[in-house]
Amino acid sequence: MSPIEFSKRLQQLPPYLFAEIDKAKRAARAEGRDIIDLGVGDPDSETPKFIIDALKKAAADGKNHHYAFDAGMPELRKTISRWCQKRFNISLDSDTEVYPLIGSKEGLTHLPLGIINPGDRVLIPDPAYPAYRSSVIFAGGEVVALPLKEKNDYLPELSLLKNAKAVFLNYPNNPTSAILPKAYMKDLIAMAKKENMIVISDLAYSEVYYDDQKPASFLEIDGAKDCVIEFHSFSKTFYMTGWRIGWACGNPKLIAALAKVKTNIDSGIFQAIQVAGIEALNNGDQAAKDMRALYQDRRDAFVQGLRSIGWNVPAPKAAFYLWSPIPKKFNDSMQTAKTFLEKADIVATPGNGFGTYGEGYIRMTLTMEKSKLLEAVKRLKKIL
Repeated sequence: MSPIEFSKRLQQLPPYLFAEIDKAKRAARAEGRDIIDLGVGDPDSETPKFIIDALKKAAADGKNHHYAFDAGMPELRKTISRWCQKRFNISLDSDTEVYPLIGSKEGLTHLPLGIINPGDRVLIPDPAYPAYRSSVIFAGGEVVALPLKEKNDYLPELSLLKNAKAVFLNYPNNPTSAILPKAYMKDLIAMAKKENMIVISDLAYSEVYYDDQKPASFLEIDGAKDCVIEFHSFSKTFYMTGWRIGWACGNPKLIAALAKVKTNIDSGIFQAIQVAGIEALNNGDQAAKDMRALYQDRRDAFVQGLRSIGWNVPAPKAAFYLWSPIPKKFNDSMQTAKTFLEKADIVATPGNGFGTYGEGYIRMTLTMEKSKLLEAVKRLKKIL
């Protein structure tokens, strides 16, 4: 028997960034080192009690133990529509324009299987969350880098939005924490419609923002529903990363394509989790407000601390990532991250792990208690 080999598509994938970071982190901890993990953006706070209580009650009900509807509970879809109306002032048909997901990452990864043909060009931001690139490769599409440069406030040049089937966008942005001005969004939608391009908007960080700068949805723009599908997550807003629940909304044809893929792949979200999701959306405004206050306090303390030791880092406007040019004494992103781990026991993410244009930058998360962030400042002072 000949050796078993990975498929050609799987061989095209680079090592998954966060898996590599986790491997290095576990090795350091195995040596007994006190690691401060500012690598992966997994919120450290617990899911609010009222959401957990809703799950417990629903899980005790045998009616929720069967296969879930592929399209999710009608009440969940209606609740999502009401939440979007309240938050963004957009109107969504809960039957055709909303689709619950087993986490937004799952939906973002499956969508290309329904809309991308082998050889189709897809614009992927660079730097970007690595899952976008992987999803296009799995669908057989051609990945085309869309540079995000600091001099442009990490916004793609509109002139580059051409000759492609679709474009992935993520604002508030991971890793750069950039946000989109609404005027820019209008111009981008106009360009996308002119080019017959699908806009895939990842809005997972919509509720993680600072200084009352509320991020907008592309679906607020007139005519955007003609070409936009948007992805939302419970993970960041309600500390529910491990629960795996999110949703897609927007153009009904794109929703239908995603739904057809998922119908052939999974059997929906555990219904008790859907019930808890309804509770989160209906009664989670204060929890989201408290979450923003927590991260803003951490952001201000961390940024001020790093600036006090001579590293003039920018303060993020949204999301919970600090994205900064590497300190002057370092040569590249990987060297910086390795030195942080080896000399300061700090896990940070090298910018080049997010793409070519991420070289020269480092990403650190705010998903760590403030005392640990201030301890990180003390450790970094010794090596900067």
